[in-house]
Amino acid sequence: MTTSAAERSAAPSAVRSRRRGRSASAVAVPYDFSRPIQLSREHQRMLQLAFDGFARQVTTVFTSMLRSVCQVTLRGIDQRTYAEYVQSLPTTTYLTLFSADPVAGRGILEMPLTSVLSCVDHMLGGPGSDHQPQRPLTEIESGVVSGLMDRLFGEMRYSLGSIVPIEPTVEGVEYSPQFAQAAGASDVVVVVDLELRIDERAHRMTVCLPFVGLLPHLTAAAAPAPVSGRERAQRAHAAELLRQQFEHVPVDVAVRCRPTTLTPQVFADLRPGDVLRLGHPASAPLDVAVDGTVFAHATAGTQGPRLAALIVATPKEAS
Repeated sequence: MTTSAAERSAAPSAVRSRRRGRSASAVAVPYDFSRPIQLSREHQRMLQLAFDGFARQVTTVFTSMLRSVCQVTLRGIDQRTYAEYVQSLPTTTYLTLFSADPVAGRGILEMPLTSVLSCVDHMLGGPGSDHQPQRPLTEIESGVVSGLMDRLFGEMRYSLGSIVPIEPTVEGVEYSPQFAQAAGASDVVVVVDLELRIDERAHRMTVCLPFVGLLPHLTAAAAPAPVSGRERAQRAHAAELLRQQFEHVPVDVAVRCRPTTLTPQVFADLRPGDVLRLGHPASAPLDVAVDGTVFAHATAGTQGPRLAALIVATPKEAS
Protein backbone atom coordinates (compact mmCIF):
# COMPACT_ATOMS: atom_id res chain seq x y z
CA MET A 1 0.00 0.00 0.00
CA THR A 2 1.38 3.46 -0.89
CA THR A 3 0.56 6.85 0.62
CA SER A 4 0.45 10.17 -1.13
CA ALA A 5 2.57 13.17 -0.14
CA ALA A 6 -0.49 14.92 1.25
CA GLU A 7 -1.28 11.97 3.52
CA ARG A 8 2.32 11.80 4.74
CA SER A 9 2.35 15.50 5.54
CA ALA A 10 -1.04 15.26 7.31
CA ALA A 11 0.06 12.41 9.59
CA PRO A 12 2.44 14.44 11.81
CA SER A 13 -0.13 17.24 12.16
CA ALA A 14 -2.76 14.68 13.27
CA VAL A 15 -0.35 13.33 15.88
CA ARG A 16 0.36 16.88 17.09
CA SER A 17 -3.36 17.63 17.34
CA ARG A 18 -3.94 14.48 19.39
CA ARG A 19 -1.09 15.44 21.69
CA ARG A 20 -2.52 18.94 22.09
CA GLY A 21 -5.92 17.41 22.89
CA ARG A 22 -4.42 15.18 25.55
CA SER A 23 -2.40 18.02 27.07
CA ALA A 24 -5.46 20.28 27.14
CA SER A 25 -7.61 17.67 28.89
CA ALA A 26 -4.94 16.59 31.38
CA VAL A 27 -4.62 19.54 33.76
CA ALA A 28 -1.98 19.16 36.45
CA VAL A 29 -3.24 19.68 39.99
CA PRO A 30 -0.64 21.10 42.43
CA TYR A 31 -0.05 19.03 45.57
CA ASP A 32 1.44 20.54 48.72
CA PHE A 33 3.45 17.84 50.52
CA SER A 34 3.79 20.07 53.58
CA ARG A 35 -0.01 19.99 53.99
CA PRO A 36 -1.27 16.52 53.02
CA ILE A 37 -4.94 16.14 52.22
CA GLN A 38 -6.78 14.65 55.18
CA LEU A 39 -10.28 14.52 53.71
CA SER A 40 -10.55 10.85 52.75
CA ARG A 41 -12.69 9.51 49.93
CA GLU A 42 -15.15 8.05 52.42
CA HIS A 43 -15.51 11.38 54.23
CA GLN A 44 -15.88 13.24 50.95
CA ARG A 45 -18.53 10.78 49.78
CA MET A 46 -20.50 11.29 52.99
CA LEU A 47 -20.34 15.07 52.66
CA GLN A 48 -21.32 14.85 49.00
CA LEU A 49 -24.42 12.80 49.83
CA ALA A 50 -25.36 15.23 52.60
CA PHE A 51 -24.94 18.37 50.50
CA ASP A 52 -26.63 16.78 47.48
CA GLY A 53 -29.66 16.48 49.72
CA PHE A 54 -29.10 20.04 50.96
CA ALA A 55 -29.07 21.32 47.38
CA ARG A 56 -32.34 19.56 46.57
CA GLN A 57 -34.02 20.88 49.72
CA VAL A 58 -32.92 24.50 49.31
CA THR A 59 -34.05 24.39 45.68
CA THR A 60 -37.56 24.00 47.06
CA VAL A 61 -36.95 26.77 49.62
CA PHE A 62 -35.78 29.29 47.02
CA THR A 63 -38.56 28.38 44.58
CA SER A 64 -41.30 28.73 47.19
CA MET A 65 -40.00 31.95 48.77
CA LEU A 66 -39.00 33.73 45.57
CA ARG A 67 -42.02 32.44 43.61
CA SER A 68 -39.70 31.89 40.68
CA VAL A 69 -37.95 28.94 39.03
CA CYS A 70 -34.76 28.24 41.03
CA GLN A 71 -32.21 25.47 41.01
CA VAL A 72 -29.36 24.72 43.41
CA THR A 73 -26.73 22.18 42.41
CA LEU A 74 -23.59 20.91 44.12
CA ARG A 75 -20.45 21.73 42.13
CA GLY A 76 -17.80 20.27 44.41
CA ILE A 77 -16.34 19.82 47.88
CA ASP A 78 -12.76 20.87 48.56
CA GLN A 79 -10.31 21.18 51.43
CA ARG A 80 -8.42 24.48 51.67
CA THR A 81 -6.90 26.85 54.16
CA TYR A 82 -9.12 29.65 55.38
CA ALA A 83 -6.84 32.20 53.66
CA GLU A 84 -7.30 30.42 50.30
CA TYR A 85 -11.07 30.42 50.80
CA VAL A 86 -11.15 34.16 51.58
CA GLN A 87 -9.01 34.93 48.52
CA SER A 88 -11.45 33.04 46.29
CA LEU A 89 -14.36 35.30 47.31
CA PRO A 90 -15.23 38.68 45.76
CA THR A 91 -14.22 41.78 47.69
CA THR A 92 -17.87 42.48 48.59
CA THR A 93 -20.28 39.65 49.29
CA TYR A 94 -22.88 38.52 51.85
CA LEU A 95 -21.37 36.31 54.55
CA THR A 96 -23.51 34.80 57.30
CA LEU A 97 -21.32 33.58 60.17
CA PHE A 98 -22.81 30.82 62.28
CA SER A 99 -21.91 28.38 65.01
CA ALA A 100 -22.82 24.73 64.48
CA ASP A 101 -22.75 23.01 67.87
CA PRO A 102 -21.47 20.37 68.53
CA VAL A 103 -18.99 21.12 65.71
CA ALA A 104 -16.21 23.26 67.15
CA GLY A 105 -15.50 26.55 65.40
CA ARG A 106 -17.61 28.75 63.16
CA GLY A 107 -18.94 28.26 59.67
CA ILE A 108 -19.87 30.62 56.84
CA LEU A 109 -22.76 30.62 54.39
CA GLU A 110 -21.76 32.93 51.55
CA MET A 111 -23.91 34.34 48.77
CA PRO A 112 -23.04 37.11 46.30
CA LEU A 113 -24.55 40.45 47.26
CA THR A 114 -26.22 40.66 43.85
CA SER A 115 -28.06 37.38 44.36
CA VAL A 116 -29.13 38.35 47.91
CA LEU A 117 -30.62 41.67 46.73
CA SER A 118 -32.24 39.86 43.81
CA CYS A 119 -33.87 37.45 46.29
CA VAL A 120 -35.09 40.41 48.36
CA ASP A 121 -36.51 42.01 45.21
CA HIS A 122 -38.37 38.79 44.37
CA MET A 123 -39.72 38.34 47.91
CA LEU A 124 -40.99 41.94 48.00
CA GLY A 125 -42.86 41.50 44.75
CA GLY A 126 -40.31 42.91 42.32
CA PRO A 127 -38.93 41.38 39.13
CA GLY A 128 -35.64 40.35 40.77
CA SER A 129 -33.45 42.19 38.31
CA ASP A 130 -29.83 41.14 38.06
CA HIS A 131 -28.73 44.80 38.15
CA GLN A 132 -28.59 45.43 41.89
CA PRO A 133 -26.65 48.05 43.87
CA GLN A 134 -23.45 46.97 45.61
CA ARG A 135 -24.30 48.19 49.11
CA PRO A 136 -25.06 46.76 52.56
CA LEU A 137 -28.64 45.71 53.20
CA THR A 138 -31.06 48.04 54.91
CA GLU A 139 -32.78 47.06 58.14
CA ILE A 140 -35.94 45.99 56.28
CA GLU A 141 -33.94 44.00 53.72
CA SER A 142 -31.96 42.32 56.49
CA GLY A 143 -35.20 41.25 58.17
CA VAL A 144 -36.45 39.75 54.90
CA VAL A 145 -33.16 37.89 54.29
CA SER A 146 -33.01 36.57 57.87
CA GLY A 147 -36.19 34.56 57.23
CA LEU A 148 -34.58 33.02 54.13
CA MET A 149 -31.38 32.21 56.04
CA ASP A 150 -33.32 30.57 58.86
CA ARG A 151 -34.89 28.19 56.38
CA LEU A 152 -31.54 27.47 54.70
CA PHE A 153 -29.95 26.62 58.07
CA GLY A 154 -32.95 24.43 58.89
CA GLU A 155 -32.31 22.42 55.72
CA MET A 156 -28.61 22.24 56.56
CA ARG A 157 -29.49 20.82 59.99
CA TYR A 158 -31.65 18.16 58.34
CA SER A 159 -29.13 17.26 55.59
CA LEU A 160 -26.15 16.88 57.94
CA GLY A 161 -28.17 14.94 60.51
CA SER A 162 -26.71 11.61 59.37
CA ILE A 163 -23.18 12.90 60.12
CA VAL A 164 -23.66 15.22 63.08
CA PRO A 165 -26.82 16.71 64.67
CA ILE A 166 -25.78 20.36 64.28
CA GLU A 167 -27.71 23.35 65.60
CA PRO A 168 -26.75 26.32 63.38
CA THR A 169 -26.99 29.68 65.16
CA VAL A 170 -26.39 32.93 63.28
CA GLU A 171 -23.65 34.98 64.96
CA GLY A 172 -23.32 37.87 62.56
CA VAL A 173 -23.23 39.17 59.00
CA GLU A 174 -20.22 40.57 57.15
CA TYR A 175 -19.88 42.11 53.72
CA SER A 176 -16.09 41.95 53.40
CA PRO A 177 -14.35 38.55 53.56
CA GLN A 178 -11.30 40.21 55.12
CA PHE A 179 -13.32 41.10 58.23
CA ALA A 180 -15.04 37.72 58.59
CA GLN A 181 -12.78 36.18 61.23
CA ALA A 182 -14.27 32.70 61.28
CA ALA A 183 -10.89 30.93 61.52
CA GLY A 184 -7.15 31.50 61.42
CA ALA A 185 -5.49 32.09 58.06
CA SER A 186 -3.71 28.70 58.10
CA ASP A 187 -6.65 26.73 59.53
CA VAL A 188 -8.00 24.00 57.25
CA VAL A 189 -11.65 24.31 56.21
CA VAL A 190 -14.05 22.29 54.07
CA VAL A 191 -15.53 24.40 51.27
CA VAL A 192 -18.79 23.31 49.64
CA ASP A 193 -19.24 24.97 46.25
CA LEU A 194 -22.85 25.35 45.07
CA GLU A 195 -24.53 27.01 42.12
CA LEU A 196 -27.73 28.97 42.67
CA ARG A 197 -29.69 29.55 39.48
CA ILE A 198 -32.54 32.07 39.67
CA ASP A 199 -34.52 31.97 36.42
CA GLU A 200 -31.68 31.97 33.87
CA ARG A 201 -29.07 33.72 36.02
CA ALA A 202 -26.42 31.64 37.79
CA HIS A 203 -24.81 32.71 41.07
CA ARG A 204 -22.11 31.06 43.13
CA MET A 205 -22.95 30.04 46.69
CA THR A 206 -20.49 28.52 49.19
CA VAL A 207 -20.57 26.90 52.62
CA CYS A 208 -17.39 26.91 54.72
CA LEU A 209 -17.08 24.51 57.67
CA PRO A 210 -14.12 24.04 60.06
CA PHE A 211 -12.30 20.84 59.18
CA VAL A 212 -10.88 20.17 62.67
CA GLY A 213 -14.34 20.41 64.23
CA LEU A 214 -15.97 18.32 61.51
CA LEU A 215 -13.38 15.52 61.28
CA PRO A 216 -14.26 13.65 64.54
CA HIS A 217 -17.91 13.49 63.53
CA LEU A 218 -17.03 12.27 60.01
CA THR A 219 -14.79 9.57 61.50
CA ALA A 220 -17.49 8.48 63.93
CA ALA A 221 -20.13 8.40 61.20
CA ALA A 222 -17.88 6.34 58.90
CA ALA A 223 -16.95 3.82 61.61
CA PRO A 224 -19.00 0.62 61.86
CA ALA A 225 -21.73 0.69 64.46
CA PRO A 226 -20.70 -0.87 67.79
CA VAL A 227 -22.09 -4.34 68.43
CA SER A 228 -23.61 -5.07 71.82
CA GLY A 229 -23.11 -8.34 73.69
CA ARG A 230 -26.72 -9.32 73.02
CA GLU A 231 -26.31 -8.75 69.29
CA ARG A 232 -23.08 -10.78 69.21
CA ALA A 233 -24.89 -13.66 70.99
CA GLN A 234 -27.76 -13.48 68.47
CA ARG A 235 -25.30 -13.60 65.56
CA ALA A 236 -23.46 -16.60 67.07
CA HIS A 237 -26.77 -18.41 67.66
CA ALA A 238 -27.88 -17.74 64.06
CA ALA A 239 -24.53 -19.04 62.74
CA GLU A 240 -24.86 -22.20 64.83
CA LEU A 241 -28.40 -22.83 63.58
CA LEU A 242 -27.21 -22.35 60.00
CA ARG A 243 -24.35 -24.80 60.51
CA GLN A 244 -26.69 -27.40 61.99
CA GLN A 245 -29.08 -27.07 59.06
CA PHE A 246 -26.26 -27.48 56.53
CA GLU A 247 -25.13 -30.66 58.26
CA HIS A 248 -28.45 -32.34 57.37
CA VAL A 249 -28.83 -31.12 53.77
CA PRO A 250 -28.72 -34.15 51.39
CA VAL A 251 -25.99 -33.94 48.75
CA ASP A 252 -25.57 -36.24 45.73
CA VAL A 253 -22.03 -37.68 45.79
CA ALA A 254 -20.55 -39.66 42.89
CA VAL A 255 -17.64 -42.13 43.11
CA ARG A 256 -16.27 -42.54 39.60
CA CYS A 257 -13.35 -43.56 37.49
CA ARG A 258 -11.37 -41.06 35.53
CA PRO A 259 -12.94 -40.16 32.16
CA THR A 260 -11.96 -42.19 29.11
CA THR A 261 -11.63 -40.60 25.67
CA LEU A 262 -13.28 -42.39 22.70
CA THR A 263 -13.31 -41.51 19.05
CA PRO A 264 -16.71 -41.05 17.39
CA GLN A 265 -16.11 -44.18 15.29
CA VAL A 266 -15.50 -46.40 18.34
CA PHE A 267 -18.51 -44.90 20.09
CA ALA A 268 -20.76 -45.47 17.07
CA ASP A 269 -19.64 -49.13 16.69
CA LEU A 270 -20.39 -50.14 20.31
CA ARG A 271 -22.55 -53.23 20.61
CA PRO A 272 -23.81 -55.23 23.61
CA GLY A 273 -20.97 -57.41 24.91
CA ASP A 274 -18.14 -55.16 23.72
CA VAL A 275 -15.36 -54.46 26.21
CA LEU A 276 -13.86 -50.96 26.61
CA ARG A 277 -10.38 -50.33 27.95
CA LEU A 278 -10.73 -47.60 30.61
CA GLY A 279 -8.16 -44.85 31.04
CA HIS A 280 -8.15 -45.31 34.81
CA PRO A 281 -4.98 -47.00 36.15
CA ALA A 282 -5.62 -50.00 38.37
CA SER A 283 -3.45 -48.51 41.15
CA ALA A 284 -5.09 -45.07 41.08
CA PRO A 285 -7.89 -44.19 43.53
CA LEU A 286 -11.37 -43.32 42.38
CA ASP A 287 -12.61 -39.72 42.27
CA VAL A 288 -15.25 -38.58 44.75
CA ALA A 289 -17.15 -35.65 43.21
CA VAL A 290 -20.11 -33.40 43.95
CA ASP A 291 -21.71 -31.60 41.01
CA GLY A 292 -18.69 -32.34 38.85
CA THR A 293 -16.14 -31.06 41.38
CA VAL A 294 -13.66 -33.63 42.75
CA PHE A 295 -13.07 -33.07 46.48
CA ALA A 296 -11.69 -36.47 47.64
CA HIS A 297 -10.38 -39.85 46.49
CA ALA A 298 -11.44 -43.35 47.49
CA THR A 299 -10.87 -47.04 46.86
CA ALA A 300 -13.68 -49.44 45.96
CA GLY A 301 -14.88 -51.94 48.54
CA THR A 302 -17.93 -53.43 50.24
CA GLN A 303 -19.73 -53.04 53.52
CA GLY A 304 -21.82 -56.11 54.09
CA PRO A 305 -23.98 -56.74 51.03
CA ARG A 306 -23.50 -53.17 49.73
CA LEU A 307 -20.82 -51.58 47.63
CA ALA A 308 -18.79 -48.97 49.47
CA ALA A 309 -15.88 -46.57 49.00
CA LEU A 310 -13.06 -45.96 51.48
CA ILE A 311 -11.78 -42.37 51.50
CA VAL A 312 -8.02 -42.30 51.08
CA ALA A 313 -5.39 -39.60 50.87
CA THR A 314 -5.30 -37.57 47.66
CA PRO A 315 -2.32 -38.08 45.35
CA LYS A 316 -0.98 -34.68 46.45
CA GLU A 317 -1.25 -35.64 50.13
CA ALA A 318 0.28 -39.07 49.46
CA SER A 319 3.33 -37.51 47.83
